[in-house]
Amino acid sequence: MSSPHILLITPPLTQLNTPYPATAYIKGFLVGRGHQVTQADLGLELVLKMFSQEGLKRVFAAIEQGSFELSDNARRMVRLQRSYLTTIGPVIRFLQNKDTTLAPRICHARYLPEASRFDNVADLESAFGTMGLTDQARHLATLYLEDLGDLIKETVGPQFGFSRYAEKLGMSATSFDPLHEALQAAPNLLDQMLEELLDALVTRVEPDVVGFSVPFPGNLYGALRLACRAKQLRPRIKTLMGGGYPNTELRQLKEPRFFDYIDYLTLDDGEGPWLRLLEYLSQPERHAELAEASLPLPFQRTFLRNAAGEVEYVNQPFPDIPHPEVGTPDYSDLPLANYLSVIEVLNPMHRLWSDGRWNKLTIAHGCYWKRCSFCDVTLDYISRYETAPATLLVDRIEQIIAQTGQTGFHFVDEAAPPLALRDLAVELLRRRVSITWWGNIRFEKTFSPDLCRLLAASGCIAVSGGLEVASDRLLALMEKGVTIAQVARVTDGFTQAGIMVHAYLMYGFPTQSAQETVDSLEVVRQLFGAGIVQSGYWHRFSMTAHSPVGKNPAKYQVAAIGPEPGPFAWNDLWHDDPTGTDHEQFGPGLAKALYNYMHGVALHEPLQFWFDFKTPRPTVTRHLIQQALQEPGKPDFARQNNRLFWLGNAPELRQEAGKKGSRAVLTFYEQAEDFELKTSPTLGAWLHALLTRLTTDYDTKQLLKEVAATFPVEAGQSFEAFLQSPTWQLLREKGLLLI
Repeated sequence: MSSPHILLITPPLTQLNTPYPATAYIKGFLVGRGHQVTQADLGLELVLKMFSQEGLKRVFAAIEQGSFELSDNARRMVRLQRSYLTTIGPVIRFLQNKDTTLAPRICHARYLPEASRFDNVADLESAFGTMGLTDQARHLATLYLEDLGDLIKETVGPQFGFSRYAEKLGMSATSFDPLHEALQAAPNLLDQMLEELLDALVTRVEPDVVGFSVPFPGNLYGALRLACRAKQLRPRIKTLMGGGYPNTELRQLKEPRFFDYIDYLTLDDGEGPWLRLLEYLSQPERHAELAEASLPLPFQRTFLRNAAGEVEYVNQPFPDIPHPEVGTPDYSDLPLANYLSVIEVLNPMHRLWSDGRWNKLTIAHGCYWKRCSFCDVTLDYISRYETAPATLLVDRIEQIIAQTGQTGFHFVDEAAPPLALRDLAVELLRRRVSITWWGNIRFEKTFSPDLCRLLAASGCIAVSGGLEVASDRLLALMEKGVTIAQVARVTDGFTQAGIMVHAYLMYGFPTQSAQETVDSLEVVRQLFGAGIVQSGYWHRFSMTAHSPVGKNPAKYQVAAIGPEPGPFAWNDLWHDDPTGTDHEQFGPGLAKALYNYMHGVALHEPLQFWFDFKTPRPTVTRHLIQQALQEPGKPDFARQNNRLFWLGNAPELRQEAGKKGSRAVLTFYEQAEDFELKTSPTLGAWLHALLTRLTTDYDTKQLLKEVAATFPVEAGQSFEAFLQSPTWQLLREKGLLLI
């Protein structure tokens, strides 16, 4: 085989609104190394095939021919099938932003058939009062699709979910038996549609190698069924798999039957391992030589089934591909115009995840903190931290914009490093590259109010970060490296800069008491009450095999009670928390309180209001967050090593005669309003020169101490006194930053 033709597949299902980036990443890298690569998102293709007039006809026909015991809701939907067949095409086009004029009809004309998902839409007017008709229609259209998804799940496709497919078969699957049985069973209607899509794809592309990215448990079944079908169609095809699921769940794989479907499974970053595999597959003449000489296979982080029928892991000491050399993600052959912008829940941050087309890009490899005790910090994708220069990142951003025509970016880092974000923002502003972006961060003190303003100026609209358990004792136990007071000040800085803040919240951490859970909710109430967090989500703590808690449960006073490692997946661990509270009972109340806080409702109700069992009174002072926000920041004079950055334009300078002599007038022409600054001629000339230099020269860093050295003696005051003057304070307010 000469250089093999590679087909990269994202199996069902991930997001509907934007491509999952793994295949675009690996394609960009491999094409840069001279390989021929095609990619496809069969999750999107399956949804579009099923949710079409032709697809729904097949669904309704299969329901009528089957012997399903239908619920009242499903029976109603079957009776309304003519309405569904009439509306499905227009609704899909509307969600693809190809026919937005349908919005008024969806909202006001009883256009959509309604089933059980529409039972809870009484609050739409308040939720969407400020969001507009199109958003309201998008939410209703999403409920309509979810109704159809419920019908399919109840009948012809019990494994279906809009962001997962047969997820339970992949979750905590220490044994391969359930998956193997499901794969050997006759395909259901959804499986048939999926195989039809693959048949057409293989006929068109004629690949030699089919690679699957499996980010989540809900992608595993689809990948294995597709791999099986690919081998039936072209027995000589080689199948590869990598992605987030194998990286966390399959690190101890010993199951030979898995390799009936997948020839090679790789761990951690795919660039290096897949490059070695493709080099090997393109040189079949070397295979016999290696075998005869008993030489090891030239693979990196790769599982395979050897000649003896046993699972073997090969990891030769090849160097990793450095982050600056992984190339630019390549989205070029994905049908970007066909993705669906949906609004599932009325949460402003979840809206970003599911609505709109976002180009996904990584600023740095791994996590610069890598200490959180609940996180899989021992794995390569987190533990190996590498950065790329801002100039290279903006090169990639410009290439992706040229490819996709989209300027929205989601930075998918574990936690974007603040200094790397600072440099990226400066480079974007220097080059006048206009993008809209959001990403995940740590709420650390490096994110000063000035840095937040810089990020906003570069296009940042939202950040998400882990507050986790709002208890300083537990934050220390987690090794989060933040305190509640610090989180409050950082979130305030982002909010003041116009950047939305989403907080990841956690309950059920080892040794967490009922008192600490209630106190956490009180802190969250205060954060929303202060308006410095706009969105949040509670996650139940989960113990994983690769986290510090999973590696050393005794240190955290919990005990791992299963499951025993099996030949297949092993990651999520069951645990007993003898010193903690009954975490399960708190879940519904925490979620209900948070939903109301996000909408500004019931912020002053006692916390007991959210629970149907007796809870302790909070011990947190009711002014904890306000007190944290009132703590003074570091004065400018104490920030001598910070860089000066001016967000505005160069001012015009003119001299003006007055009763007490001439004075300088600096006129600033800005986006929303102009303003003037009047000062002495000496100071005016110095400021004009400084701000002009800051506007035109982004390459030379101007530190505050360097600027202080140029401060004119004739100004009649010390530089320290000037930093406290109304002139300086006005400039700081209007966009003079210390970063």
